[in-house]
Amino acid sequence: MDLFALLPEVKSKYLELLTIQYKRPKTTGYNHQSKNVFNPEEVMFNTLGFSITRDRSSLISAGTGVFVTKGFVPKGAVVSMYPGTVYQKYEPIFFQSIGNPFIFRCIDGVLIDGNDKGISKAVYRSCSKRDQLGPFQMSDITWLRPAVLNPLAVGQYVNNCSHNKAANVCYQEFDVPEYFPVELKQYLPNITYSHDMPIPLRCVILVALREIKQGEELFSNYYTIVN
Repeated sequence: MDLFALLPEVKSKYLELLTIQYKRPKTTGYNHQSKNVFNPEEVMFNTLGFSITRDRSSLISAGTGVFVTKGFVPKGAVVSMYPGTVYQKYEPIFFQSIGNPFIFRCIDGVLIDGNDKGISKAVYRSCSKRDQLGPFQMSDITWLRPAVLNPLAVGQYVNNCSHNKAANVCYQEFDVPEYFPVELKQYLPNITYSHDMPIPLRCVILVALREIKQGEELFSNYYTIVN
């Protein structure tokens, strides 16, 4: 309680939406007290008017893609985030990069490793434990699992556009400001590799280039980045 007293008051619509619940399937044979479970996708839909999820891409041999499952995405809206460990240009990333198609290069050379498997996964988990501030997580680690806490954190699975599939999202880089609420950092799916120098956390979001309807797959242009 002493730690909570030091935190600034946050007036956020998201905190109010935590009252949204969904019904769990009834189980027979046990008499136990039901628990409140919050569905992140339902919170996302009620907050932004749409929800997204990962599924098999409509592109041949493209693997996994990201689709709008409910509602529609208005032009200019944030539709996804690119998760992963953030590396400066001078930091080691050689072994993590071997056979890794999920490394995103920013305009200034900063790299974001969005691979949720292997060495990349282990590095992200280690950095997350390193930066934990008492009871507060400084980043979201659930994007490494099938069930994510922040449903926006699937941007690394957005496929590149093709001749038949035009891009409907673009990348936007930004640095998280120092005054960002500590208790909300647990929803940011990014973390810095090195903690030696106090540098702002780099995040990359995907912004809709046009209205995207329910059932459409998200496609980006890897060469279209807005600084």
